[in-house]
Amino acid sequence: MRTSGLLTALAGLPGERLAVGTIVSALQDRAYALLVVLLGLPNCLPMPPPIPLVCGFVLAFVAIQMLLGRRTPWLPQALLKRSIGKPELTRAVARALPALTRLERFSKPRLTMLGGAYAVPVLGLVILILAFGLILAAPFIGQIPLGLAVCLVGLGLVERDGVLIIVGAVFGAAGLLLSAGFAYAIFSGIHELFF
Repeated sequence: MRTSGLLTALAGLPGERLAVGTIVSALQDRAYALLVVLLGLPNCLPMPPPIPLVCGFVLAFVAIQMLLGRRTPWLPQALLKRSIGKPELTRAVARALPALTRLERFSKPRLTMLGGAYAVPVLGLVILILAFGLILAAPFIGQIPLGLAVCLVGLGLVERDGVLIIVGAVFGAAGLLLSAGFAYAIFSGIHELFF
């Protein structure tokens, strides 16, 4: 099943609220990849400060497990018991589906070694760097390139498309450079002001 189909199936699960544990178990062998996509999605739009920070910390937690070679993600019981309202999940999926289906038209299994078992720890390191970028991103718009990068890497993993993973890594590098430039501008401004 493709990414759009997996997200639609998630939104179609029964109940008014869905526990994080239910979502993770429904994703099965694609849990890492879909978690990465789901954590990247909110950051593709301007968001208030707590959202990129929370997504960044959870993403870093997931990335460390990928880096350590865990086959499936482990999440603490407190997080697994947390639930997401069905309307919010359905709305997020509905927003994401048009872009996902357009991407899926171009996506196909290519350079599959980049999404293979041996590449997962390396991708874990890439995602960990992007997660730190999200944590330190400039408020409201600084996280958008990094959110797109995270989503593209996650989609590349789901679709077994190494080209998407490479494009995501390039977006991520650009996003990190923008964040570094923004931080340097702030630091220089403060330095000029006081010294």
